[in-house]
Amino acid sequence: MARQHPDWKPELLRTHRESIGLTLEDTGEKLREIAERHSFNIAANFQTIWGHEKGSVYPGPHYRRAYCRLYQRNEAQLGFRRALPGEDAPVQSVPTVTDNSLPDQSRAVRQALGSIRAGTDDVDGDLLRERVVDAWRRHTTGGAVDSPAVVLVGGFAGSGKSEFAKFLGGLTGWPILDKDSLTRPLVDQLLIALGGEAHDRSSALYREKVRPLEYRCLMEAAWDNVDCGISTILDAPFISEFSQAEWMQRFYNRCRSKRVSVATIWVECDPESMREYIEFRGAARDAWKMEAWEEYLSSLDLEMRPQGPHFVVDNRLGAAVALVDEARDVLSGGGL
Repeated sequence: MARQHPDWKPELLRTHRESIGLTLEDTGEKLREIAERHSFNIAANFQTIWGHEKGSVYPGPHYRRAYCRLYQRNEAQLGFRRALPGEDAPVQSVPTVTDNSLPDQSRAVRQALGSIRAGTDDVDGDLLRERVVDAWRRHTTGGAVDSPAVVLVGGFAGSGKSEFAKFLGGLTGWPILDKDSLTRPLVDQLLIALGGEAHDRSSALYREKVRPLEYRCLMEAAWDNVDCGISTILDAPFISEFSQAEWMQRFYNRCRSKRVSVATIWVECDPESMREYIEFRGAARDAWKMEAWEEYLSSLDLEMRPQGPHFVVDNRLGAAVALVDEARDVLSGGGL
């Protein structure tokens, strides 16, 4: 296992645990508390933690995220992987007592939103971040935003787009329309009715007959919200749509005609992390990807970016999701 993670330094987990005076049993209890708060799928018994510290078992993604919250360090600082640019400084410590003051929470929110960067020169990252922060403030004080916004969050499978979309939704109170949640039961049955397999997402039948209807349902639901003045976050891969300048232009034109502001966000991620998250979630629709990973990977344009104005979230090695976890903890007053 260690050979598959050449940058892994498992002994650092024990170093951090002992530095704050925790036993293996204490660590397990605190990890379980963090898991409950963040809906992480971990058991966190002392045998598993011991295996992580000895280097016999590489922690899965939810374990790594929980360790980051417990020890107030990012994955690179805990020895799980190499550092990305800008990860040298420790993450901000979460208060050990509940602190509902806006300045500390605002700092955590802005740090997480800082992972959004301009993908093209014609978008304003500061404006988008201020819009989200303003919506968060209004959401938490019972106010309302004057005009609606539509945020498209796209990316390849396992890139972390859903985590980022949920974070934005939790901050702003804007509803999230997830393509799979909205259409999966119908899509599965439609594929069967057309002579295909329920979980097929790779055949011409799905791409040509079913997928267009999926996205049509998603977009129609979004327009219903917008027509009621409700800002909406759309969570879907948007691979084909973002690749078509014509589709993007039509979408922007329609939003402009409704006086709706738009933000297109592309969540980028490295192939190894995407594979790990796809394998971890164990969804039936991903079976083909796992069985033919190299073939699937070769079909992806990892340099792809949306046509037209857009933002990029760098979630390589889970870096952006780690900031999201930190902000959630600060907002909830979570501590050790």
